[in-house]
Amino acid sequence: MAEPILDIANIEVVYNRSVQVLRGLSLRVPEGGIVALLGSNGAGKSTTLKAVSNVLFLEDGELSAGDIRLGGESVRGKAPHQLVREGLCHVMEGRRVFEDLSVEENLVAAGYALSGRGNGARPDYDLVYEYFPRLHERRRALAGYLSGGEQQMLAIGRALLGRPRLMLLDEPSLGLSPMLVEDIFGIIARINREQGVAMLLVEQNANLALALAGYGYIMETGRVVIDGTPEKLMADDDVREFYLGAGDTAGGEKSYRQVKHYKRRKRWLS
Repeated sequence: MAEPILDIANIEVVYNRSVQVLRGLSLRVPEGGIVALLGSNGAGKSTTLKAVSNVLFLEDGELSAGDIRLGGESVRGKAPHQLVREGLCHVMEGRRVFEDLSVEENLVAAGYALSGRGNGARPDYDLVYEYFPRLHERRRALAGYLSGGEQQMLAIGRALLGRPRLMLLDEPSLGLSPMLVEDIFGIIARINREQGVAMLLVEQNANLALALAGYGYIMETGRVVIDGTPEKLMADDDVREFYLGAGDTAGGEKSYRQVKHYKRRKRWLS
């Protein structure tokens, strides 16, 4: 089997040296593939991405067990900027653009991710504008005055400028209109297909994520409870009930006892 671009092996993450968030989590992202990471709020999805990009220390968190390998090499001991130069880009939840800089200046800042690489790669701003023509139109505007959709385009465009091998996407649809979500996910699919960028996608819209991904993992309380192809996950009754909004409603509203049973069954998916 080919070496995956990302191999997370039995990791545990602790915050403040006391609160365990991830418990023996393992997953893989193949070269050039898209993998969806799904789960309810607080399941540990964003923490997983932060562990990969080595930014846990910013929130007093640490990888206390297990290992994460990017392109066959452990990320332990590597600074976040070093991982970026090795081809990892993390598009964080909430977009995190430089609001006081223009669109163009945001891209120029992102271009420094290419410095220090031995292949002589240079920032290709035209490539970003090709995928996001709206950014070209707004290139002189301050990022803080962009709409939510435009800021998301800028966040993804900055990541693309770094010539990533792996892109971590945390809730790219958050706060956007359905039309904008459709546009942005179409561009994400194009980037994956045309540039060969592998992606680990955290997304609350499970239907949308599974339509894009080739494989999916579902997390509960810091661990993977079920994984498989989109077809397998979408055919699972529990997944349909809890994540896809396709439960059986013919019987009307559920009783309190039924809800408790469903929550218990969900927690122990296997």
